[in-house]
Amino acid sequence: MSTPAPHTMAFPHALGTGLLIQSPLDPDGFAIDDSPSSASIPARRGISNYDAIDILIDEYEQTLSRFRRHSLVDEMRRAAHGGSFDFPDWAGPLFDLYDALAHATDGAIDPCIGEDLIRLGYDARYSFRLSPDALASHDSGTGKHTGGGNLAGDAANDHRRPAKSPVAAETVSASHAAANGWNLGSMHGRATWREDVERRGPGGTTLVTRRPVALDFGACGKGYLVDLIAQRFLDDSGSRYVIDAGGDLLVRSPDKPLTIALEDPTNTENAVGTARVGTGAFCASAPSRRHWEAAGHRLHHLLNAVDGLPANNVAATWVYVPMSTHTAADRPISTDFPTALADGVATALFTTPANQLHKRLTDYTASQRDSQGTPHDSPSNAALATTPDYAAFECAVLNSDRTVVRSAGFPGDFFIR
Repeated sequence: MSTPAPHTMAFPHALGTGLLIQSPLDPDGFAIDDSPSSASIPARRGISNYDAIDILIDEYEQTLSRFRRHSLVDEMRRAAHGGSFDFPDWAGPLFDLYDALAHATDGAIDPCIGEDLIRLGYDARYSFRLSPDALASHDSGTGKHTGGGNLAGDAANDHRRPAKSPVAAETVSASHAAANGWNLGSMHGRATWREDVERRGPGGTTLVTRRPVALDFGACGKGYLVDLIAQRFLDDSGSRYVIDAGGDLLVRSPDKPLTIALEDPTNTENAVGTARVGTGAFCASAPSRRHWEAAGHRLHHLLNAVDGLPANNVAATWVYVPMSTHTAADRPISTDFPTALADGVATALFTTPANQLHKRLTDYTASQRDSQGTPHDSPSNAALATTPDYAAFECAVLNSDRTVVRSAGFPGDFFIR
């Protein structure tokens, strides 16, 4: 593999966290992308590589970001009686991944979680104030309602980060929800991906709803954008690269593996271990950098979509998904979106034990291949070309009691046990 001096491209406002690319790709060089997947992107001949990637990021956010006013998901949220919404063809595999995760977690991972995030104050304005309808009657901790985001709230494009909450704030849990009358989650009638969003058309990229639905693709969204960028601009070159989207990494450097510090969620200046990745996706998830206090409750963005509340039994997760070294023309689709899979699994591990998640995703992959008429124990090339292996991951979980559970193939070590 050739290793020319890398260029660095920075997109500081991408997805609210920023995105960095280190690769041999010249930012000022001309981009040419004639692949079928780029049909919805403006013609790139004569456009610099940097501008072409920036166009892709903008289209991605204009389609999928609930923080972007008049994005497609924002229009779905504002549609009083629902409707039919045509997404780009490139969104199909992302929706497929959410189908798999919703099944494997019994609905605990669900893009319809956007409504609960808004009610908890993680709205487009980052108000961090509870919406009155987040509670069934009143907040027993304060006896007061507080204003905040709701399904028809503003959607200003604001990238301010949440402030850290005081240690004294009351941590919300599922049992606490039952005791204090929270009105969140699918258990209280919120729309769900499996029941209230119908996928139609080739690739299932037309979404049909019958009421307002607030989608949030945060569980897999950053990783999926990373994969799209890699596919369209980097993979065919065979060169070394690293893409970093707020800590969601895609690495192609087999001759010089990247050493990654595993951040301590209780002290972000410390590490609890290290990992080494030469080729593949590596994603982490923790509430340590995105939490807030509202009406005396300590909240964060990693919710269980069933009860709509923060999942607090897990402190942090790390997921590795290998990446194929095949060329784009002959590699199976199971390796096409490794960062999206790693990103989604890292979130799902907050709601579902690792062994259970792996088994459910293994069974789901097999059932999808069987439904195409191909036995899963000897899949044909055609089956592999349409069915990803959603169980192709290694993981580590830091529980809230500081114990660590990891799979045999996880490429890292911990300083704690």
